[in-house]
Amino acid sequence: MSSNQKLSSDDENAAAAAASESGFQEVAKPHYLAHRERLRKRFREGGAQSLPDYELLKLVLFRAMPRRDTKPLAKAILARFGTFADAMNAPEDRLLEVPGLGDAAVTEIKLVRAAAMRLMRGEVLERPVLSSWQGVLDYGRAAMSFEAKEQLRILFLDKRNQIIADETQQEGTVDHTPVYVREVVKRALELSATAIVLVHNHPSGDPTPSRADIEMTKQIVAAAKPLGVVIHDHIIVGKQGHASFRGLGLI
Repeated sequence: MSSNQKLSSDDENAAAAAASESGFQEVAKPHYLAHRERLRKRFREGGAQSLPDYELLKLVLFRAMPRRDTKPLAKAILARFGTFADAMNAPEDRLLEVPGLGDAAVTEIKLVRAAAMRLMRGEVLERPVLSSWQGVLDYGRAAMSFEAKEQLRILFLDKRNQIIADETQQEGTVDHTPVYVREVVKRALELSATAIVLVHNHPSGDPTPSRADIEMTKQIVAAAKPLGVVIHDHIIVGKQGHASFRGLGLI
């Protein structure tokens, strides 16, 4: 037992003795504290896969709500958003619409998402893109498939196919993103990129390329080719999966 643990135990014993001598009974600990420790133990021993969504969400909320039973709130969040992933990716203003969910709890939720994104992005940046293609797909889906508006993200690559920049080029509406072909190619030249991967999302969830998506991609390929910049792929991500232009024979 550490000195801090011994002091804590001694303090608790002294407090209990003092309460007894003064005629006051020791106040019982809230029931959820023991449950929290059991839940943490299950997580440590079995990992996240051993917990249903609402219990994993409860763990996230513990730090923001140390003196409150988080089970009702976790279930209310899932009732509103559906899944753990949907809750983590929900906009802050929508999270705050859940009764009882305040700024501190929303910050914890967004911290979990930011940590996951940082980890996935780090793994993608450390390896050549073509040898870690599944990682690129996973990162694109995690970063963009839950966004409420269309975005165009571009991965700029060097001659070893290592990512030298990961940038969001444009943000549009729920069903359209304006893309300026000259700006895409200009940015590639500024970074001395020899290849790029286009990634954009469909908020509808269906990643099927539209006619406008296909035409825009053709224009970028045509503009980049004379300058020695290769378009490795254009990936569309959505909640229902992803679509690869190269895989579909569109590039």
